[in-house]
Amino acid sequence: MPILHPVYAAMGTTVFEEMSGLARQLGAINLGQGFPDDPRAPELIEAAARALAERSNQYPPAAGLPELRDAICAFYARRQGLDLSREQVVVTSGATEAIAACVLGLVQPGDEVILFQPAYDAYAPLVRRAGGVPVSLSLLPPLWRYPCDGLRAAITPRTRVLMLNDPLNPAGSVASEAELAEIAAVCIEHDITAICDEVWEEVRFDGVAHRSLMTFPGMAGRAVKIGSAGKVFGLTGWKVGWLAASAALAGGLARVHQFLTFTTPPPLQWAVAEGLALPDGWFAARNAGWAASRQRLRVGLEAAGYAVLDNAATWFVCIDLAASGLDMDDRSFSEAAIRKAGVATIPVSALWEGAGAPRQIVRLCFTKSDVVLDEAIARLTAFRTDRAA
Repeated sequence: MPILHPVYAAMGTTVFEEMSGLARQLGAINLGQGFPDDPRAPELIEAAARALAERSNQYPPAAGLPELRDAICAFYARRQGLDLSREQVVVTSGATEAIAACVLGLVQPGDEVILFQPAYDAYAPLVRRAGGVPVSLSLLPPLWRYPCDGLRAAITPRTRVLMLNDPLNPAGSVASEAELAEIAAVCIEHDITAICDEVWEEVRFDGVAHRSLMTFPGMAGRAVKIGSAGKVFGLTGWKVGWLAASAALAGGLARVHQFLTFTTPPPLQWAVAEGLALPDGWFAARNAGWAASRQRLRVGLEAAGYAVLDNAATWFVCIDLAASGLDMDDRSFSEAAIRKAGVATIPVSALWEGAGAPRQIVRLCFTKSDVVLDEAIARLTAFRTDRAA
């Protein structure tokens, strides 16, 4: 009888699939899983349709269409001042595949991998499947600051890789320049490779341009930068991602990628290449729309008595249940909110590997229509009123 690998045999359904499944089953408003109701990217959809009809639908190069790799380089040069060449970019089937390629390519059995918590729930299983050992460091609300002293204390002779998600999902926080500089210094001092999950780099509301860890002195050859068209354009189902690194490192990771998905649908690649060349004003308008939705949800929740944590990025806001006067943990709240109020949320403790998870923080996605957000606010207001009665 086939035996599933222990890493996967011990796993349940992800919290995203669980809450989205319940939302479908119960007819609830889904503020749990992160995706926009309105993708705001008709230009890319039209470009993909045109590419389907007019261009090749056969295997493209494994590393990605040259047009898209060049477009990624030009986009980062314009938006972040990065100097990349086509040979430094590998197109992947979503950012999660890029993360998998990095972990499988860089982590050997027994290697320790630093994971800052909370974290995307794919990190730890991938590390374990590669034979590595996750070492968790906690980032705590309300500021979610990086524990630089704790990072140095966690380093051992077996530490090989550090995973950095900046901006941070689910908190929506952004690492400071000083924090990034300290993380870079630790990587250089201890010969650590950094896997930088930067998929939220373009979804920022603080008016500050994103800076990648790979731009810090000494990091160009020891950092992998991961991006996502799904987050840049709000087209999560397209699963077009990429990684960028030194030419030598990117070439090695491309060999891992070729035995994972090998390639990504070429019409979508051509469309993303066109999208990345859109003028800066297009991206500003898109972020302005998301910022308005963010503000609408924040104001509505705060008016209902919920304590909303500050955030600078991503599609999410978090509420602090304890500060909101609610005597329930995040899992209990999420379970009750979807069944009694008809609103799906995500308990942040479900995105935690190891001890020390706060049990009072809940994440909500705000990239929804005004009508949906207003109904969700009304339902959560009534839910809170009923709890207080």
